[in-house]
Parts: sequence; structure tokens; C-alpha cells
Amino acid sequence: MNKILLTGSTGFIGSELLKGLSKKNIIFITLRKKNKFYPENKNIRIIYFKNYNQLNNRLKKLSIDTVIHCASHYVKHHNYEDIIKLSDSNITFGNIILENLDKMKVKKFINFSTRWENYNGKKNNSFNLYSTYKKNFNEIINFYKKKFKKIKFFNLVLFDTFGENDKRNKIISLLKTNYKKNKSTNIVSKRLFLNLLNILDIQNAINLILQKKIEPDTYVLKNKINYSMLDIVNKINKESSKKIKIKWLSNKILKEKFYSYKQIKKWQPINSKIQDIVNLIKK
Repeated sequence: MNKILLTGSTGFIGSELLKGLSKKNIIFITLRKKNKFYPENKNIRIIYFKNYNQLNNRLKKLSIDTVIHCASHYVKHHNYEDIIKLSDSNITFGNIILENLDKMKVKKFINFSTRWENYNGKKNNSFNLYSTYKKNFNEIINFYKKKFKKIKFFNLVLFDTFGENDKRNKIISLLKTNYKKNKSTNIVSKRLFLNLLNILDIQNAINLILQKKIEPDTYVLKNKINYSMLDIVNKINKESSKKIKIKWLSNKILKEKFYSYKQIKKWQPINSKIQDIVNLIKK
């Protein structure tokens, strides 16, 4: 069994990875509060910490094969009050993990990034402060690449994600909730196009990196097709007697350009078809 340190285990992506990976691996997770999480799985080990000195002391005593770094703090449009938490979660916490990679005898470090670092297909074009922090954390990773040359570093760039247990204020989970409650959903445009990826396909990509000889690099995890919200809504209404209620706010074409990243060989988004999205909303 691999020993994996997983950060961000209480978030959507981290919690879903925890469920899947803990079936066949020993998973170490970091938590600040003892009353927040009680795992039933004997393969899950919790590292509680009150401050960064305590975290640092506990990390250096571990023996870990792979770190999967999901921890982050997301704010689309920040206020002054967000700055400390953005810096703390997206820079400082991860930096302490990186500093201990050699002590923990880590072989692979997997980081998640956002396509907003190169927004609308333009290199180094940060969309917001959150993506600016994510971009700068990648620069910190580059420093440790030079310092720890035997460790394989992977950077996975994510687009819009969805999944059965997603409680975030994202468009697919919002549609699912409102459809169940028979409430109307406001959507900015009939011609809004999104690249939507199922969390199950992210899990498949992680498994490939863990199990196969994948070259360390930056890779994109995205769907092959951008779906229009109108097509998703029409498909739901075609397949179900219960119609989904939508208030379209415009007819403007909204389609983001994407920066060109590498893709992982033999990885395919097999769980992210339009039918998968429709089935999830109707469920």
C-alpha cells in the first residue's frame, strides 16, 4: 500500500479523493480542529495541528510516498478581509509541506492548479488574486524542484468540476438543488459554454500518476468538449416529464479560450459526457 499525504481533505476534490484512495492506500490528512472529522476507515490517519510549528514537527517524522496537495482557499473576487486567508492557505501551508518533502522521503508531489492562472488563453494572465497566489505557489514549487531533484513534481490544471457530492455554489450543483426543489435558476446566457469535468475522471488521472510511469510535468485535466448550458437544459427537458426552470439573462456568447497544456497519456474523461451531467442533475 502507498503512503499518501493528502491536504485539503475536507474540500470537495480532496474529500472525494480521500474516499477513493483510502480503499487501497494509507492516507494521512491534516486537520486543525479535532471535532471536524472522524474517519471510519482504518487506512486514514489524522495529523492534528494547532499552529505551523506543530505541523512542521509532525510532518518531519512521517514516511510518505506521495503528497497530493488539494488544499486551497478560493475567493472569486476578494475583499481586504480575504487576503490573510488567501495567503495562508494558498502559499504558507503548502510551503511547509514542500519544505518537509525530503525529510518525509517523498517520491511524488502532485499539485492542483487553476486554468485562471492563464486566463482566456493568455500566458501569465491571472484572473483574480486567488489565481495569482496559485501561480506564485507554482514558482515556489519550481524552487523545490531544483532543491529536491529526485522527487517527481506533477502540476494538474483544473477547469470546472462537478460530482455527486458537490455542495459548492457551482452551476451544476445549483441546477441539481433547484431542479429537486422545483425552483428557477438564473443563468447568465443561453450561449454560456463550460468545460465540465467529473471528479471521477480526476480520480482516474491521480491513479494513473500513482500506478504508471508518467513523466513529471504540468498537465491539464479537462473535457474534450465545451457544453452549452442550453444543450444541458434541453436534454433534461427532453428526457424528463419534470421540466427544469431556467431564467436566461442574455443571449450573449460566453466561451473562454483555453491555454494550451499537455495532457496525460492514456487518460480520457470517460465520466464527463453530457449524459453524465444530465443524470446527475436529475438524480
